[in-house]
Amino acid sequence: MGRPSKPLLDRERIAATALELVDEAGEFSVPRIARRLGVQTGSVYHHVDGRDGIVELLRERVASAIDPGPLAAGLPWDEALAAWARSYRAAFAAHPKAIPLLTTNPVRAPRVLAQYELAVALLLDAGFALADTMPVIIALENTVLGSALDMAAPETMWELTEEVATPLLEQALAAVPEGRADAAFELALTAFIAHCRTLRDA
Repeated sequence: MGRPSKPLLDRERIAATALELVDEAGEFSVPRIARRLGVQTGSVYHHVDGRDGIVELLRERVASAIDPGPLAAGLPWDEALAAWARSYRAAFAAHPKAIPLLTTNPVRAPRVLAQYELAVALLLDAGFALADTMPVIIALENTVLGSALDMAAPETMWELTEEVATPLLEQALAAVPEGRADAAFELALTAFIAHCRTLRDA
């Protein structure tokens, strides 16, 4: 029998399979990856540094959809940060079940760290204090990832009941425009950028 023209196993296939499992169930295991790929569990470990290595492959795969271009395009800092945030949100909204997994593991993926480096440089060049750069980035991520989860939520998140009178809530819900997740995100992003301007100028 001739050798296969394509390797049966590589880091790309492991990452793709792990992400499929996470998209389906919110979790993965090395044995499940191996079974889906039709290989032995030990074969997977020949290509990755254990479970943590697979998590970082997942992080790089999801984050590859984030456009870092605005961070280094010479745009005003607020426009660059907002554009990056929108791209960041879209990337994670495509894989919302990966968010709990990726946010509870330290970031080690080189390509992802490179985006953080660009973000820090953008803020420093804009005049932010060094001590404020990571709080700004972390707060932005909290907004982005929370909204990405919201995009995966049912359109109707509040089910009113006769057990408690909520006439004002009923009116407020009826007035919510179509695309509530997008509207809420843009509101939060606008408020966040405005506060960052105040922080920078303080």
